[in-house]
Amino acid sequence: MNPGDVHLGLGVLGPVTAWDAAGNTIALKGPRHRSVLARLIVARRRVVPVAHLVDDLWDDPPADPVGALRTFVAALRRALEPDRSPRAPARLLVTEGPGYALRVPTDAVDAWWFERSVADAAKLPPEAATVRLDEALGRWRGPAYAEFAEQPWARADSRRLTELRLHAVELRAEALMSSGEADRAAADLRAHGAEHPWRENAWRLLALALYRTGRQADALEVLRGARTLLADQLGIDPGPGLRALEEDILQQAEHLGRGDRPAWAGRPGEAGGRARGGQSGQAGGRAWGGRPGQGGGHARGDHLAGYDASGQADRLAQADDGARIAASTRADDGARIAASTRADDGARIAASTQAKDGARIAASTPADHSARTADTAQPDRHPPTDRTARPGAAPAPANPAGRVWEQVAAAYDRTVAPDARARLESTTGLLRNLAVTGGSGLLAAREHRVAAVAAAEELGDPELTARVIGAYDVPAIWTRLDDPEQAAQVVAAAERTLTALTARSSTAHGHAATPAAHEADKARLLATIALESRGTRLDRGPQAARQAQEIARRLDDPALLAFALNAGFMQAFDRTGLAPRRDGIGAELVALSARHGLSTFETLGHLVRLQARSALGDFTTADHHAVAADALAVRHERPLVGVFTRWYAALRLDTTGRAPAAEVEAAYRGAAALLDGAGMPGLAHGLLPLALLCLRLRRTLPLDFDDHTDWGPYAPWARPLLLLDRGRRNEAAEALHATPEPPRDLLQEALWCLTAQAAVALDDRRTMARAHAALTPAANELAGAGSGLLTLGPVAGYLEMCSG
Repeated sequence: MNPGDVHLGLGVLGPVTAWDAAGNTIALKGPRHRSVLARLIVARRRVVPVAHLVDDLWDDPPADPVGALRTFVAALRRALEPDRSPRAPARLLVTEGPGYALRVPTDAVDAWWFERSVADAAKLPPEAATVRLDEALGRWRGPAYAEFAEQPWARADSRRLTELRLHAVELRAEALMSSGEADRAAADLRAHGAEHPWRENAWRLLALALYRTGRQADALEVLRGARTLLADQLGIDPGPGLRALEEDILQQAEHLGRGDRPAWAGRPGEAGGRARGGQSGQAGGRAWGGRPGQGGGHARGDHLAGYDASGQADRLAQADDGARIAASTRADDGARIAASTRADDGARIAASTQAKDGARIAASTPADHSARTADTAQPDRHPPTDRTARPGAAPAPANPAGRVWEQVAAAYDRTVAPDARARLESTTGLLRNLAVTGGSGLLAAREHRVAAVAAAEELGDPELTARVIGAYDVPAIWTRLDDPEQAAQVVAAAERTLTALTARSSTAHGHAATPAAHEADKARLLATIALESRGTRLDRGPQAARQAQEIARRLDDPALLAFALNAGFMQAFDRTGLAPRRDGIGAELVALSARHGLSTFETLGHLVRLQARSALGDFTTADHHAVAADALAVRHERPLVGVFTRWYAALRLDTTGRAPAAEVEAAYRGAAALLDGAGMPGLAHGLLPLALLCLRLRRTLPLDFDDHTDWGPYAPWARPLLLLDRGRRNEAAEALHATPEPPRDLLQEALWCLTAQAAVALDDRRTMARAHAALTPAANELAGAGSGLLTLGPVAGYLEMCSG
């Protein structure tokens, strides 16, 4: 066979899959078919005897395992070579001697192409090497061999590829620094170091990159954080590379090449520095080998940590019940994502900030000592309050923002009449800002929003009402409404206003507004209708979202389009398997918002892509979006973002499959603790029990839940499985028959999979068929992972169960 004649792709850098010449996914049926394909890819064109395949595929083989294997092979051949005539010999999956082999060229398998690309990159100039490595790393869609990574036959190759990917990330960082782009290298190395905290070379490269961007203090903080981590977690001292680098930074050694373009060596560890072993590592009176506080030198009050410069991988989040959750753990044995990050400007990503009413959302916990700023060590950090204020008056706020706020508010009260319509529009702007503070601010914003809309309607001015309704363009990421009654009131008011606005436009004369002048207001009303109708099965929501986007694109209004895209995202759940569509919406949101400075919608876009890439098993990309979202959240004071990224950290810990169930459960509980008082009941209600149910089902653990567990809106889907776990089959069957179709939201795949599992256990063929039909479009997704919060594993497994 001529390798050039092969026009398909096979992928194991993520869920095992195949693509045709046009890039379309080839249906490979169930997990057994994919496992046969993966096993042959591991063999790298060598013959795998039938007996070995049988042993690898089954712990408990069926009555005729060889016959079953032949069925899988025949189905794979039809899928991979659909144009081959029935009697023609197979060209790709061939029979040879005692077994089967896969005869495809190197470029046909993403893992083989990746290996060659990394090897080639080391021989190229740094600029070309960066391009080649970007392309190579872009091929990763998730963990190598995803669902089969822990199978004995795949484990070694999965770990080898994972190690090679980490090597490629560091090689790329070397190439970037050698190209004079240390800032780009530092940005990528933050996430890399947090995800793989035991890789000392990652910390070394990050510190070196920061040093070359003029951030000496941050570079030293990285090294200090690595030392703390290694000492506290492993009881070891840093290696000679880290110790030597710290000494060189303290001495500002010329060979570090700060700001220049050092020679490109093509191998990690050789760019711009000497790897010197055996040195004492002592400089400036401070010894590397000691624990924090034992050496000389001074401790900075603004201790740095997180995904960024320090990548303080020892940041531990503590759940309310006192369980410590490892935010990042072993490196090469599986990625774990730190539960907190750090922004590009060196500011800590605090998952808790202070709302205007003084309430704190505690998204970082007492165990996260490094997230605290030692105000007592900096008594002069804030200026004292104004001691010249007249007797009896409240002291002027010490914070400059607070002083300006009071002055402007007082001027507004003096100038704007109490009954002026301008107050309504100003109020809406305040409510929008109040909503993104979270906690009581979000609850208050929703409540007062309804009152503001009602007040505007009372004035009988549809243009004013349209502006009041449409100005509340608060980005929304969760598909279940927090207050359906309030949402219904807003939708009704928006529909009335839209009707009145259309009527006024059609009868406008003289100097009155023309219909075109109302287009933007109409688009905002339509977007509001779509957003507040999410999760329903009404046609109006998707229709309104489409119309809003059409108007926004016609007007070429970036802010309006971002709002309309958010509405489109909320209506992109009319069936399962739509993660790719939502990923496209997120990508457009990120690009549009970054160009036009729309930070809240840029953050939203990153969260949308985090969810979508998680659904597709591409956690590498999802990790990058988590980092970006957290960085924006710190920069723009958006505390609620930390709630979602903390849940994502728990999901990532879960998806590795290597952390003990107790540790994963503690991570979920820690994430759930952030929801207390966060002002998002639509997200919080029943979410923790659902996450724990999914975890225990995937790990075949007993479903030990208290009888008083509040399952919230997820009770109908949990009940049949809970009853089955207790041996009450008749009641379980009744509960299953009463289970409704899942709402059209981020968890519909997960809820359908719960229904499927109960139906299989009860041999309810009708329900199995319904679940199979509903889940088929999502065959290549991970159930529930599209929420960015939890997962039940590959949908394909549930499809196979329902087909059996």
